[in-house]
Amino acid sequence: MVVEPQTKWTPRRNSNPKLDSSPDQTLLEMPQTPPSDARNNNNIHHHIAAVSATTSITTLTIVLAWYSSNIGVLLLNKYLLTIYGYRYPIFLTTIHMIACTFYSSFAIHSLRLVPAQYIQSRRQLLKIFSLSVIFCFSVVCGNASLKYIPVSFNQAIGATTPFFTAIFAFVITCKKEAPIVYFSLLPVVLGIVIASNSEPLFHLFGFILCVGSTAGRALKSVVQGLLLTSDSEKLNSMNLLMYMAPMAAAVLLPFSLYIEGNVAGITIRKAKEDWFIVFLLVGNATVAYLVNLTNFLVTKHTSALTLQVLGNAKAAVAAVVSVLIFRNPVTAMGMVGFGVTVMGVVLYTQAKRRSKLTAH
Repeated sequence: MVVEPQTKWTPRRNSNPKLDSSPDQTLLEMPQTPPSDARNNNNIHHHIAAVSATTSITTLTIVLAWYSSNIGVLLLNKYLLTIYGYRYPIFLTTIHMIACTFYSSFAIHSLRLVPAQYIQSRRQLLKIFSLSVIFCFSVVCGNASLKYIPVSFNQAIGATTPFFTAIFAFVITCKKEAPIVYFSLLPVVLGIVIASNSEPLFHLFGFILCVGSTAGRALKSVVQGLLLTSDSEKLNSMNLLMYMAPMAAAVLLPFSLYIEGNVAGITIRKAKEDWFIVFLLVGNATVAYLVNLTNFLVTKHTSALTLQVLGNAKAAVAAVVSVLIFRNPVTAMGMVGFGVTVMGVVLYTQAKRRSKLTAH
């Protein structure tokens, strides 16, 4: 089949044929090709936008994982220690530390998530051991408190960490903050007083344990900044956990066997009777490690201020989720007290930041 061209050609003498420029002829305008610089700039802008979107998604995923692991380990601890009836908080913490030892070593030496750092001296080893003892005290007290008080009240008390940090920093290092910083801590204490007086399931021993856990967490942060000061001694949180976890397990296991009895034999017997406890303990220990891993990743992908704000919001989310799951009673004044504490922590964060900016 032959297709006749629709374009008319007009022959001219001594010349090549040209297109007939009749009025009904349609002309197509081709866009100009942009210069190479413009094309490169457009490619760069598209690349930056794609990278920015990917980074935002990654950061959001890490924050959600951090929230999930923090809330998950609290709920699992509460379920194991109260509802399921596994009333051995020291041995439970020992299992956490053993799991953190293996997971940390695998993440650093096999997955190479962070560069491996090594202990340089016996003095540094003793410093890390001191931190691990404080760490043991804090974690054991926090887990044990869940036997007596609800998670929501536990989180309200835990929000007072900045108060204890400021106190220990002043007592140990004689570091003074601006008056506005100390003034901002008043709502933190006032909120806990209100929440404690209004807590339907208030338990004095559980309250003391939770306060001890909060104080231990604050003490560890102050002592860590004081001991690991030189560049050769500083360790990132992943490597520090890898060295602290086995030391903590070695300290906790004898105490667990002495105070909680033949807990290892009891656990093995329970595992033979009900395999579900194996799932609970392994899952609980894994989530406990993920708390530390995601905390490191959030610190890496966000700023210190963002981390503090997210931490304040996390306590409130954990309290709400625990109330929805365990149905523990709450009062309006208790919620007001928790809210006052969280607002006090926010004011403290802002005052601390302004104080640093003024000092510089």
